[in-house]
Formats: sequence, structure tokens, C-alpha cells
Amino acid sequence: MHMKIEEPVDRLRKSGYKVTPQRLAIYEWVLSRTDHPTAEQVHREMLRKYPTISLATIYQALHLLTSLGLLHELGFADRSSRFDPNVSPHVNVICQKCGEIRDLETKSVNALWSQIVEEVGFKPVGQRLDLYWNCDRCSGAKDRNERT
Repeated sequence: MHMKIEEPVDRLRKSGYKVTPQRLAIYEWVLSRTDHPTAEQVHREMLRKYPTISLATIYQALHLLTSLGLLHELGFADRSSRFDPNVSPHVNVICQKCGEIRDLETKSVNALWSQIVEEVGFKPVGQRLDLYWNCDRCSGAKDRNERT
């Protein structure tokens, strides 16, 4: 479940941060995505509207939005990071070859998350569950299906 665009305004103000057009544009763009973009992808997009915006500003804004609970930063072993606008409990299904990430939201994930929260006895500040696979494109599944 994605947050409404009013949410960052409230969270930024309540935390004492300025609500800047750049921060809102970054959040809106990431919020509109399902591909879990990198900071570099966000930067390329923001350069269209803000030609002088630096990559450092993008990273600062993404990390601020993450610290406020508006985004999840998904760090990987290769030290790359992707940003997920979906902060509700879900599974990240990740192709281990091309890096494509899809969100899997099911009733069973929500039920399991509720059970875990009840069993640990405190409210976790976050969660992350990744499943790795080879997508159809990378596994050649379409090629195999076309040959049969």
C-alpha cells in the first residue's frame, strides 16, 4: 500500500525539515514507480525538471525520506541500493540475474507479519523479506515455451 502525497509534507514538517519542491518531486517520482529505482535513476529523472540538482542532493533526500519511514532502502551485497515506495509488509521478489524487483503482497504475508509482531512483543520499526528467483526473461522460460 502506497502513501498519499500529503504524507511526506506532514512528516517533513513534524520532523522539522523544510518541504522543498525537490524533495516532493523525488518522493512523487519514486512513489509512481514499481521498479525500485536507484539514486542514479532518480537523479537522471530529476535533472529534467531541476537541471542543477546534484546526485548528492538526491541521496540526501532519499535517505531523509527513508529515515522518515516514507521509503525503504534496499541495500544489496554489491553495495547498490534501490528505493521502494511500498513500506507496508510485503515480499521483494528479486531476479538474481537481472536485478528486477517485484512486490508480492498477499493475505498470507500480512497474516504472518501480524503473527510475528504479536510473538515478538514489540512493534518492529521495519521489515524486509526477499525471495530470489530467475525471471522468465533470464531463465529463458519464454524461449522454452515457444519451442514446445
